[in-house]
Amino acid sequence: MPSHDRTQWLARRILPHEGELRTWLSRRPLVGLDIDDVVQESYAILAGLGCVGHIRNPRTYLFEVAKSVVLMALRRSQVVSFSALTDMESLEVPCDAPGPDAIAAGRQELERIATFIATLPPKCREVFTLRKVHELSQREVAHRMVISESTVEKHMGKALRLLANAITYGGNSPIPASKACEDERARTETSGIGLRN
Repeated sequence: MPSHDRTQWLARRILPHEGELRTWLSRRPLVGLDIDDVVQESYAILAGLGCVGHIRNPRTYLFEVAKSVVLMALRRSQVVSFSALTDMESLEVPCDAPGPDAIAAGRQELERIATFIATLPPKCREVFTLRKVHELSQREVAHRMVISESTVEKHMGKALRLLANAITYGGNSPIPASKACEDERARTETSGIGLRN
């Protein structure tokens, strides 16, 4: 029986990938094996390991174990069809790295956010960049900009509000429900900064 820690590790690090593993196996030659059998045998192998500290990527490891279960079944098989042998190339473990489409979409999103940051008021932009890009503490930012920590906090709050609105509304201003809402929002933004730019 696996230990409680191993059971927890399997539940947190392996079980979430079962659906993806089953989909991957459904497109592979299983040489007379059932997908449930491959999954259960893979779990049994993982539960029986002496330790799991060496496993850096549990998802990839699970797929590799499942692949070895299928390959062992193929080796034990009395009769192996030629198509099963040629299909063994399709047992390549799917890569964790993002594909070209995801990379391109990520770059576009990064450019969009960089554009929003560039449109922030100068002091807000400087505070945001020092805090989030350069990872300086609030105290370090205050010292560098020669302003109080509370002013840093206010600029940061305004920057985050403006960025959230820009991202939410695609760079367009939200349409207020009434003139009173618009006036209240303008008062809040200017009073929060205390006109210290």
